[in-house]
Amino acid sequence: MADTDWGNQTDIKFILLGFGNLPDQNIFLFLLFLVIYITTVAGNTLIITLVVADKQLHTPMYFFLGNLSSLETCYTSTILPRILANLLTGNKTIFFNGCFTQLYFFGALASTECYLLAAMSYDRYLAICKPLHYLALMNTRFCLQLATGSWLSGFLATAIFVLFMSQLIFCSPNEIDHFYCDPVPLIKLGCGDKYLMVLMDFIMACVFTLPPFLLTLTSYVCIITTILRIPSATGRQKAFSTCSSHLIVVTIFYGTILIAYTLLKLDTLRVLNKVLSLCYTVLTPLVNPLIYSLRNREFKNALSKAVSKYVAFLKK
Repeated sequence: MADTDWGNQTDIKFILLGFGNLPDQNIFLFLLFLVIYITTVAGNTLIITLVVADKQLHTPMYFFLGNLSSLETCYTSTILPRILANLLTGNKTIFFNGCFTQLYFFGALASTECYLLAAMSYDRYLAICKPLHYLALMNTRFCLQLATGSWLSGFLATAIFVLFMSQLIFCSPNEIDHFYCDPVPLIKLGCGDKYLMVLMDFIMACVFTLPPFLLTLTSYVCIITTILRIPSATGRQKAFSTCSSHLIVVTIFYGTILIAYTLLKLDTLRVLNKVLSLCYTVLTPLVNPLIYSLRNREFKNALSKAVSKYVAFLKK
């Protein structure tokens, strides 16, 4: 697979090893991931529809939730269709262009999600810690700036990284020990000096993980401190309920990413690494609509009204 001619790089085929050689489990895994994919897309689409249609949900918190659900739909569509195709056909090969397209969208959406989650935590910080100034600070213009900045920074920075990655010369073997085109195993397949790529991957991980994580952590330290100062138990419960759903999602997302990318680099733990990768690429987009719908009274009211209107429409 070694190739010194850049013009032939696009002819390269990679093999996604995925979950290993489990032919007896392919049908079960295919049905499992198909149900997960349909549920994820349907759940997040429902959230987007309700946020757009219900005027009571036209608030900063639900604006960011709508953005997050849109991102999760795209995010899971970057990973799961390829997994489903591999399981159904047994063909694990992916061409150079397809691999780097998946790498780009996966990286861009993951980076965007980190900053969107940070924006959501900052929104909750202002709502709980500075309630008198909340509407003035978290106005429509500022919300749009936060959301646009999150999307643009993720997509632009990842474009530069993938452009550099695509100029690597790849060597045999062409097997990627993962179920999607992750930058770490891709860099390992490259020939020659890969120091620049390793450095860029480290910088990207730090820039798009550490600052939003620290901002989120700081926001919740302030939030929890403020909640504990509320004299009544009812007041504390009401304040915490407004951010508990987001806190659960943040914990799942960052917890699995930090473990997968810092503690599990050993080859002996690569299977566990894949399992944890499934958590933040598949589980998080799946549980987001469930968490927000089951734990949020305003959202449940909006859903109830939408169902009532739909039933009334059918009866006409």
